[in-house]
Amino acid sequence: MYLSRKILLRKLRVKSLASSLNPCQLRGLTKDEIDRIVDEWRQERPDLDTSPTQVLQRITRLNLLQEASFAQVFGRHGLSWGEYLVLAALRRSGPPYQMNPTALYGSVILSSGGMTKRLDGLEAAGLIERRSDPADRRGRLVALTPKGKQTVDRAVLDHLANQERLLAALSSAERRKLGDLLRKLLTSEPFLALDPLPLPLPARSVGGPKR
Repeated sequence: MYLSRKILLRKLRVKSLASSLNPCQLRGLTKDEIDRIVDEWRQERPDLDTSPTQVLQRITRLNLLQEASFAQVFGRHGLSWGEYLVLAALRRSGPPYQMNPTALYGSVILSSGGMTKRLDGLEAAGLIERRSDPADRRGRLVALTPKGKQTVDRAVLDHLANQERLLAALSSAERRKLGDLLRKLLTSEPFLALDPLPLPLPARSVGGPKR
């Protein structure tokens, strides 16, 4: 009888301690800035469901932090993140590494004004060149130069190494699970309705036959 009462009291103490801890402490996680924001809302407006904030605000903050990291990596190659996206799209298109501006715009999701500015800068640096489109007399193509190909091939190695470093806290299984969940979110109706290019692009889009 005494032993049973002692065990019961111990369980009650454990339950009381658990109720005083926040979810992060219960799961052994470190609290972050988003937890602080959510805690403040819970204190001021306990009637609100702030669970979406736990997800979307973290995605937003991760994007801001990774952009800062990317800027450091690509800065070593004389590039901005946006300029790298253009070079990478051309490199992925395969020989002869050229695309028409519409297909290129779709591959990197930049505004037309932003694309023009980046193309002008990359052309001035000798990393791309604009060519006439043999399939369309009025059309133009954007092509990688040998210098541009060398630059993006070096930059992508540093980029992948940096991405690996940023994701070091997650196991392979966690990365796959997170990737699947983010894909599910990106392809859900609310986000597809906002996506300027919800349909997959062709693997390659170049003017004229390959040489």
